[in-house]
Amino acid sequence: MLLLVGDDWAEDHHDVELMDSSGRTLTKSRLPEGSSGIARLHALIAAQLGDDAGDEAEVRVGIETDRGPWVAALNAAGYVVYPVNPLQAARFRQRHAVSGAKSDAADAHTLADMVRTDAHQLRAMAGDSPDAEAVKVVARVHKTLIWERTRQTQRLRHALREYFPATLEAFDAPDTLELLGKAPDPAAAARLSRAQISAALRRARRRDIDTKTTRIRAALRTEQLGRPGVVTAAYAATTRAAVAVLATLNEQITALEAQVDAHFHRHPDAEIVLSQPGLATVLGARVLAEFGDDPTRYVTAKNRKNYAGTSPITRASGKRKLVAARYVHNDRLVDALMRQAQSALQTSPGARAYYDRQRARGLDHNPALRQLANRLVGILHGCLKTRTHYDETTAWSHHVDKPAA
Repeated sequence: MLLLVGDDWAEDHHDVELMDSSGRTLTKSRLPEGSSGIARLHALIAAQLGDDAGDEAEVRVGIETDRGPWVAALNAAGYVVYPVNPLQAARFRQRHAVSGAKSDAADAHTLADMVRTDAHQLRAMAGDSPDAEAVKVVARVHKTLIWERTRQTQRLRHALREYFPATLEAFDAPDTLELLGKAPDPAAAARLSRAQISAALRRARRRDIDTKTTRIRAALRTEQLGRPGVVTAAYAATTRAAVAVLATLNEQITALEAQVDAHFHRHPDAEIVLSQPGLATVLGARVLAEFGDDPTRYVTAKNRKNYAGTSPITRASGKRKLVAARYVHNDRLVDALMRQAQSALQTSPGARAYYDRQRARGLDHNPALRQLANRLVGILHGCLKTRTHYDETTAWSHHVDKPAA
């Protein structure tokens, strides 16, 4: 027996609808979030399956998320869970209703109907191991904090440009945040002594301290256009706050990097991933986290490349044919793979030769790098499938120019 379940989730409840294989609604309910709600859902499903509940019974669940304890409980129960992209659900709903009406109960019906008619077009949730899930948790938060540090730094630079532009020349690296926290306004900065500046640079482990100290002190004492004292004081207060936030982010990024290292090296695929050119612990952890470790998820290298978003897409109609990059992709995974490709140029002769051939074809740097990233994904897939480490000669044997006969 086939039973379809649509689950429209909210923060504190779930609207669910159970449907049979013909599209007939069997029951609807609103369930609370948590263990009591999942227990009631199991009871609803068991009541519909009745005596058919066994090895031949299949329960498909459509839900617009792939995370959280609720989804983990659905997986643990043996249901086939389809995490549906909200955009896909919206497009499916428009196929059957053009009025624009929308409700939670109607969304549950849409999700149940999607897994009834379009399951072959949807990707079932991967069965990643707890170790892979742990790597994903710490690797994602680590990257999120790095992105947040970049945003905070840009906000700080924008504020400094408004009232104290000399600091943009003097403090040219995040290591000098200590000085900016001590002297966030022109008057205080001008009073900084050589000893204070050099001590801060020494604690930041900077090189050529004497030269940098002279340059920073001169930049902070140059004449510049000022703002009224009360405005400068207000900006200085916000700068101190921004510096404190950045200092905390730096501490937590360092702490989480240690967690990424610990969880990643605990995973059985870590050595294979680290053997790939351009991948060290942090990038390797991100790649493993975003791909997951379900051995049945990617049947072929092409499947993995398509998921990665590195393979091109073709739009053809009549005599017109366009090959373009994929703009809908996992940003975290693409970022890690492009960084890997950039690093591989320095460590792998095969990768460098492959990249150079793409440039010789007329491709710009980014498209050529994307092609290299796509090739590296294929190599990683082969290594994981055969449980072997990367070998430079084997990896690029099909791309070596053969001598003319």
